[in-house]
Amino acid sequence: MMWLFVLICLVVLLVVALDLFQKLYPPFGGKPSPEDMKRYRQSPNYKGTKFQYPLETKMFKPSPGSWITAFREYVQRKPQLKPDRPLPQVPLTRQMIEELQEDTVVWFGHSALLLQLGGIRWLLDPSLGASCSPIGGDKRFNRELPFGSLNELPPIDAVVLSHDHYDHLDYGTIRQLKDRVGRFIGPLGIRCHLERWGVAPGQIEEYDWWEELELQGVRLACTPARHFSGRALFKQGGGGLWCSWVLTTPKTRVYFSGDSGYGPHFKEIGEKYGPFDLTLMECGQYDDRWWDIHMLPEQTARAHLDVRGNVLLPIHWGAFSLAMHSWYDPIRRLSEEAKQRGIPLATPKIGEPVRIGASDYPTEAWWKSASSTRNAPGLRGARPSSTMK
Repeated sequence: MMWLFVLICLVVLLVVALDLFQKLYPPFGGKPSPEDMKRYRQSPNYKGTKFQYPLETKMFKPSPGSWITAFREYVQRKPQLKPDRPLPQVPLTRQMIEELQEDTVVWFGHSALLLQLGGIRWLLDPSLGASCSPIGGDKRFNRELPFGSLNELPPIDAVVLSHDHYDHLDYGTIRQLKDRVGRFIGPLGIRCHLERWGVAPGQIEEYDWWEELELQGVRLACTPARHFSGRALFKQGGGGLWCSWVLTTPKTRVYFSGDSGYGPHFKEIGEKYGPFDLTLMECGQYDDRWWDIHMLPEQTARAHLDVRGNVLLPIHWGAFSLAMHSWYDPIRRLSEEAKQRGIPLATPKIGEPVRIGASDYPTEAWWKSASSTRNAPGLRGARPSSTMK
C-alpha cells in the first residue's frame, strides 16, 4: 500500500503546485475582490455561481473520446492550419495613425483593432503578443506587427475589451500599453486582471449587458454575447462576464461582436441600436463540437443581417490557429455566403485602413495568393454544421 500512499502524495503536491503557480504567475490574472463579487451577484446575468447566457450554451469538454475523434478528423481533413509564409501587411507608422481624421478601422489580425471614431482613438481587444497563451501556445502567423512594436503606437484614448480570454486580453500587451491609455472599458469581471497588471483603479470601468456610457461624444453600449470566460488552466468558465459592444456617434454606428455563438441577442441588438454602418464580426476558430460559443461563417453572415449591418468586416481569424480548420477557411466560406446574401464584405489586409461609410473599401481576395489555397482539394477545414438551426 506504500506505493498508493506515495502516488496520492504526489498528486496532492502537483495540485498544490499548480494552484500556487496560477496564483503567483501574473499572466493568469487576478481574482475579484469581495466587493466586486457582491456587485456581480446582483447582475441579472449571474446565475448560481457564474455568469450565464439566457439559453443553454454548451462548451467543448475534452475527453479521451473527443480527442480521438478530433485527431481522426484532423488526419482525414489535413487542414492547412497555418499559412506557408507571413501574411501580407500594410505598413502603418505612428505618423499615419496620428493623421487619421475620418472614422476609420484598422485590423491587426484576430480580433485586435484600432478604431478612429468621433475623433477618439480606440483599441478593441488588443491581444498583440507573439502568442495567445500564458505558457507557450500557438504563435502568431506574422511575427511582426504592421507598426513594428507597441512603443510605436500613439497614445490611446480608450481600450475596449469584450472578455478575459487570452486571445483577447493579453498580459504583455496591457503592461506595455497601460501608461499610454486613458481608460480601460470592459464587462463585469475585467477589473481584477487589469489591477493586478498595474492599471490604476480609476482608469477601469466595468459594465453589465445593456448598460451605456458616453466618452467625448461617442456613446457605447455593453451588449450581450453567447460565450464564456475564465483564465484558469484546467477549468472552463467561471470568470467574468463577456460582451459585444455598440459604438455610435451622430453620423457613424459600429458593432463589435467580441466572441459569440449565434443567438437571438443579435436581433435584439439590431432592433435597439441598428442599423450599423460597419459590423466587426467574429468569424473563425469554429467547430461542430463548440458551435454554441463560436459562429460558423454562415452564421456570421446571418448575425450581420440580424443586427442590421451594412458593411461586414470579419475578425477572429488571420493571426492564430485555435481550431482544426484551414487558416483561410473562415474568409473563404464567408465570402461565398456574403455573395449569396448580397452582403458588402470588407477584406482588408492586416494594417490596411478602412474608412467607415466610404463608397469603396478593400475587397481583394489576398488570402488566395498568401498560401497554397488554390491547390487545396475541396473542403479543407471544419465542415458545415449539421446542428446549425
